[in-house]
Amino acid sequence: MIQKNKEKRGFLYGIGVGPGDPELLTIKAHRLINECDILAYPAPEVGEGLALEIVRPLLKNVTEFLPLRLPIAVSPFPAQRAYDQAALLLEVQLEAGKTVAVICEGDPFFYGSFMYLFERLSERFKTKIVPGVSSPMAGAAVLKTPLVSRNEVLTILPGPLEEADLEQRLLNTDAAVIMKVGRHLPKIRRVLRHLRLEHCAHYVEHATMHNQQIIPIENLEAQNVPYFSMILVRKIKSQLTSGVV
Repeated sequence: MIQKNKEKRGFLYGIGVGPGDPELLTIKAHRLINECDILAYPAPEVGEGLALEIVRPLLKNVTEFLPLRLPIAVSPFPAQRAYDQAALLLEVQLEAGKTVAVICEGDPFFYGSFMYLFERLSERFKTKIVPGVSSPMAGAAVLKTPLVSRNEVLTILPGPLEEADLEQRLLNTDAAVIMKVGRHLPKIRRVLRHLRLEHCAHYVEHATMHNQQIIPIENLEAQNVPYFSMILVRKIKSQLTSGVV
């Protein structure tokens, strides 16, 4: 059962809800979400957001919801102020002795919005992190392609990196997952083309969801793609040293 704090203050859970398919929620995440007093979720300025969409089919006992208006991708409102305001909303509930579950896509501590709330609240309130299936794992699964094996090195790269930095890091790894593609797609494609790695790179969008797309980079025609898309690049070092490229 949920750890109901006997003290005045409540308990804060950061719960990863996985990449999109509700059935990929862990048993623990499912239980805690349905036992909490308040379900808090990150949401854009308008609408509900992906995290709540993922768990909605599994909700049974939740009666109180708390939307946290946080910056999603490239947002017009200041990030730090938004997280400060969200932390204050949670603080009110925690001071009242409530058990609050904050859900987020993927894993809370892997590019997760919850980490910024954790920084603001963890010293004053009891917290627990429930890991979730992260998008690189989901991407490899839907591609049916292992990311790395044996002593190979996997590198996670954020799309907003500078072009030269992105290129150098790709040169020094066996496989990579490039996250947060969005408006950075043209830059990423230039780097892959320059390194002659396009043929071993795949674009993945909405992995495990009904609108999932998997496209070899060489065949990708779109110029504008969602922020939460990714590109998986496999066997980089062997491709660069074998004379294949």
